[in-house]
Amino acid sequence: MPMQNPALPQVELLYSLLVINSWYDVSLLLCQEWNISSFLVRLRNNTKFHLGSVVNITTSSTSPNSHPNSSVSKADFQTSLRGYLESIKESTSTVVTFGCDIRDIKRIFNVVTKLGLMLPEYHWVLGDTQDVEELRTEGLPAGLLAHGRMGAPSLDHYVQDGLELVARVVGSAAYRSPELALIPSITNCMDTQSSQNRNMTSGKYLSRFLSNTSFDGLSGFISSQEETVISSESHHFIWSLQHDPIGNPMWTRLGRWKHDRVLMDYTAWTNKQRGDWRHPSRLHLRVVTLVEHPFVFTREVDEDGLCPAGQLCLNPLTNNTALLQSLFLQMQGPNDSIPMEYKKCCYGYCIDLLEKLAEDMGFDFDLYIVGDGKYGGFKNGRWTGLVGDLLSGAAHLAVTSFSINSARSRVIDFTSPFFSTSLGILVRTRDTAAPIGAFMWPLHWSMWLGIFVSLHVTAVFLTIYEWNSPFGMTPRGRNRDKVFSFSSALNVCYAILFGRTAAIKPPKCWTGRFLMNLWAIFCLFCLSTYTANLAAVMVGEKTFEQLSGIHDPKSVFYILCVCLCSLQTLQMGIKHFSGLFLMLCVGLGLSLLTTLAEHIIYRFVIPRVKDPKFKYWLHTISEYLIAICEFMKPVSMEKYFDVGRRPQTIAWRAFAVIATVNQTVQLD
Repeated sequence: MPMQNPALPQVELLYSLLVINSWYDVSLLLCQEWNISSFLVRLRNNTKFHLGSVVNITTSSTSPNSHPNSSVSKADFQTSLRGYLESIKESTSTVVTFGCDIRDIKRIFNVVTKLGLMLPEYHWVLGDTQDVEELRTEGLPAGLLAHGRMGAPSLDHYVQDGLELVARVVGSAAYRSPELALIPSITNCMDTQSSQNRNMTSGKYLSRFLSNTSFDGLSGFISSQEETVISSESHHFIWSLQHDPIGNPMWTRLGRWKHDRVLMDYTAWTNKQRGDWRHPSRLHLRVVTLVEHPFVFTREVDEDGLCPAGQLCLNPLTNNTALLQSLFLQMQGPNDSIPMEYKKCCYGYCIDLLEKLAEDMGFDFDLYIVGDGKYGGFKNGRWTGLVGDLLSGAAHLAVTSFSINSARSRVIDFTSPFFSTSLGILVRTRDTAAPIGAFMWPLHWSMWLGIFVSLHVTAVFLTIYEWNSPFGMTPRGRNRDKVFSFSSALNVCYAILFGRTAAIKPPKCWTGRFLMNLWAIFCLFCLSTYTANLAAVMVGEKTFEQLSGIHDPKSVFYILCVCLCSLQTLQMGIKHFSGLFLMLCVGLGLSLLTTLAEHIIYRFVIPRVKDPKFKYWLHTISEYLIAICEFMKPVSMEKYFDVGRRPQTIAWRAFAVIATVNQTVQLD
């Protein structure tokens, strides 16, 4: 079964495009010798068309020896083109070009722009099939129409479309009669329906569904023209040169050629009622708006009911279509009897945009303010506000600051957004030059106060414990040469806090050393937190503070703290450092128990150790130690010293009996 790609009926496409948009006054512009006889016959057979001049601007004026891009040929081409365009300026409103390449098109529109033969009064159509991917946008006017394909389909596209066609045919046939479509190996002979279809083969059965199967494939519209021919009609689109929301020119798809007719996504020109160029009629629209600053403002009219500045609009406080029509008819009539309180002067960004749109698109409008003052919502089974006026026909167009949502998009059409706004929160940044006390920013002043109060309290307790301990560094304690005073305690605490432990006098009692280690742990946690926050605080002072919105936790927290007279750092200190302060307080309490243990050991344990009943145990232990020393093998020094010389004794051990002075010892 062959698969063919039918030729595009270019004449029918152009003819349908002109009829759809009511462009009946047509002139033809040829850049070279071109066969357009079929197109001329099609236009002359329709009495609505008024065929103007058929102009051939072939560059025959240039000599064969001259270069086509020379200045003489360009001047002759533009001169002849200007004369031809001047001749058709008063006799047509639509121009179709044939046989023009991109260079000729740019030359044509260079002259057209100077003559003013542009939209909305004149329409230009490229009659030749174009490849949109190769079309340019530079030097071409907005509103130019072209038709063509995005690109030729590849062989893979045809293969995939063929497989999809077979799958669709078999699926449809199997749904109706699986026994014929799927060719079962076992058939019931008693089945009367099968006996009736015994002469029908599976191929004939599938061919019925093949002729009724069509779909949009990768290569085009796939259909079956006959039982033996499958047609792949390529995707042929109609394009228009428009401006994107940024203002850059781009080719926009308007419709496509399908089933031998043009299917337009939307009309290329709004004014369909323009049928005769000799009696032009402008489209008249009713436009509804809503007052919202700075997009739409209102002011009172003058004494004559006119607007010195802005656009005259009505505020009738109703959405009745008949009443609105009667009010606008009265306003346009010679006897204006509309009450002055209904008249307003509308101005603003949206009004300026509406005036520019009416100027570019060539339509007139009557402007009024929505009656209920609402944007539009679905309530009690009907739409209110601007949406309700559009659906009821009271207004043809709405121009204002309007939110686009899914519910409204299902009932009305929106243009591309032409303006975007956003809300922001301004935060004052601090000066980049940090003050001298910037190093204290990571912690709140109350935290610094708590740290230094704890330091002095710890120093006081260190001094008290050292002077009240039997092992302390005091003259009455152990006859120390050095005395641990309050200044020594402050020196120890400050040295540990700032990490400088050189030339300090540490306490000697057990309680003092325990409290000193506890203070070191406290300083470790405080300084690690300070170091971690210091870099973040210093970097944060160089940048602005990020706020995600009015519900940001930072902004809400500061609002609450104004009433509570506290800051975030204080709350953080209470939350994270309360445990450290509690640990320090508990340590001070436990140190009392340590002091009590020192006095118990000094007064009760040590005197008992000195008791005579422990002397034998002590003597035995010393003898054991002496015996162990006697049996220890001395280290040989022969390999380190001269063995020929007798070494000199440098130490010896002797034993004696100790007695008091002037005491006589009698031995039996």
